[in-house]
Amino acid sequence: MNIRNFCIIAHIDHGKSTLADRILEITGAIRKLDHNQVLDRMDIEQERGITIKLTPARMQRKWYEFNLIDTPGHVDFQYEVSRSLAAVEWAILLVDASQGVQAQTLSVLYQAIDQHLTIIPVLNKIDLPAANPERVAQELENLIGIDASEIIKVSGKTGENVDQVLDAIIERIQDPESFKKAHPKKYRTLGNESHEGAEKLTRALIFDSVYDPYKGVLAYIKVINGQMKVGDTLNLVHSENIITPTEVGYFTPEYKADKILKEGQIWYVMTGQKSVREVQIGDTIITQETLKSGINKEQCIIPGFKRVKPFVYAGVYPIDSTDYDKLKDSLEKLSLNDSAVEYDMEDSKALGFWFRCGFLWMLHMDIIKERLIREYNMDTIFTIPTVVYLIKSKHLSIDPIKSGTNIQDLIKTGLAKQILKDYENDDIIEENLTAEQREILKPWLVVKSGADMVEQGVIDEIWEPIALVEVVGPQEFAGNIMQLCQEYRGKLQKMEYIDETRVVRYYELPMGEIIIDFYDRLKSATKGYATMNYEFKWYESADLVKLDILINNEKVEALSWVVHQDNAYYKGRDAVERLKELIPKHLFAIPIQAGIGTKIIARETISAMKKDVLAKCYGGDVSRKRKLLEKQKEGKKRMKAIGSVNMPSDVFIKMVARW
Repeated sequence: MNIRNFCIIAHIDHGKSTLADRILEITGAIRKLDHNQVLDRMDIEQERGITIKLTPARMQRKWYEFNLIDTPGHVDFQYEVSRSLAAVEWAILLVDASQGVQAQTLSVLYQAIDQHLTIIPVLNKIDLPAANPERVAQELENLIGIDASEIIKVSGKTGENVDQVLDAIIERIQDPESFKKAHPKKYRTLGNESHEGAEKLTRALIFDSVYDPYKGVLAYIKVINGQMKVGDTLNLVHSENIITPTEVGYFTPEYKADKILKEGQIWYVMTGQKSVREVQIGDTIITQETLKSGINKEQCIIPGFKRVKPFVYAGVYPIDSTDYDKLKDSLEKLSLNDSAVEYDMEDSKALGFWFRCGFLWMLHMDIIKERLIREYNMDTIFTIPTVVYLIKSKHLSIDPIKSGTNIQDLIKTGLAKQILKDYENDDIIEENLTAEQREILKPWLVVKSGADMVEQGVIDEIWEPIALVEVVGPQEFAGNIMQLCQEYRGKLQKMEYIDETRVVRYYELPMGEIIIDFYDRLKSATKGYATMNYEFKWYESADLVKLDILINNEKVEALSWVVHQDNAYYKGRDAVERLKELIPKHLFAIPIQAGIGTKIIARETISAMKKDVLAKCYGGDVSRKRKLLEKQKEGKKRMKAIGSVNMPSDVFIKMVARW
């Protein structure tokens, strides 16, 4: 079988897409172009120089068929990368010869090794003046344990030595059939294939899905066993959907229709579905004939499937309140092509109508904001992002608990697994929960923003998400890195030396602490040399509190935050000082307070707008002036008691908007 399936993995901005362009040109898949990044289709990808959406391509060289997957390099899309690794037999590990091994390089390398992939190490950008291929080759030798002489040194820009990479693909790599026999656990094969009906086994892995406005949802698949064709009845195991393909084909990298999907190859399938949520990444496709042959469906499932869930939530507001319906339509269209985007309609007295949206992480949020502007001409305001917390309530009289919607939220977000340890690797179905499990879940609530938080006195405990963060940086900045991580409540787990000058530090850090400015401060503390990679690990209890803001003794839920006890005073002090500057003066004094439960921890007062009631007094007895002042004082007291604070809507926006 002369098929070679591979992907290119690297840290962001190490030249994956440029190298892919040169490979496509050398194999004749595309003609030589003046511009780079043929596989980066979106304008944002071209402008930022990053790959957001993976793209496959088929090539021919020396009677071999090459199937390439250009994977995203940013950590936000690590699940897509993991499924791409599951669809191939080997990987090009690309490292910038001027920057060396970075955090994402290590993360994806470990994933590839776990997938039993053969690694071909390649140094890129050797044409740069700052390149030091010998030093970086030594780093790779220390990491992978291969001879530095086997590392291929190339320039994706000029095409130097790229043909050596293609020759290495043919010489060093197993074909899909041999790889499958050598690593049966990767695809959960039926043992020695002597199982009754094993010859009828036909299945494929969905490693990506995209929405095309003309073709509907296209599933990008790797055929593991058997063959599929147009008109076959196909079952999606995890989503439990049934599809009948109206078109199948491969990538040139453009879509090229064909007749039969063959084993070991990478294809696309026109599913006929209207949303990518119905064709989930990582799902297993099996044919109706496979089910009829008597093979247990559970035996066919390809391991590694996960339902993609947002980690970061933010409020999204239209700048013009009359554009609410337009924003709703825009988010709905975006969600058709991006299953990781979640949105719910919300309403508040302070902020009006808005949407609470969920994103994979910060880059994903920035991309969605940019796409709203470019593709739908939708100007928006995004609030400061927050993570999802788990709250255990002392009382069961709260509305979500009484109605049972809290359990539905726990299952929908996947957080029920954090509480029920028996379900760590299995999906939870509400109907299958036992009475004992329901009792365990009953007091727990999912909190996506400060406005969702219950009162402090009702909270028994709060759990926050924890990430394992890898920080790669020069040894000379060790003190700065450690001080910064400690400031963000980090716990050092271990350290590894890449070479004499560079160290990898593994920290456990609260995700709520690192989503705002941790990366920017890390770059500042290390003069831009440090890089980071993160991975969600678990939830754990923390000393967190609900910080309330009171204006004129009335609580404003839109300005509530979840903060750590140690930082509550500083955040409360900062909030009341900013509000004092933003809220206009009234005819009465306005107290602004920050509190935790019934305890006030910070206060500022906006003084009353003064009116000179003595202006009309030209002489006369002093008692007349005193009488006017007393009357004004009583009036202000009554006004403060019954008057309301009129705050412009932009005050709330300035407080919650992401700077």
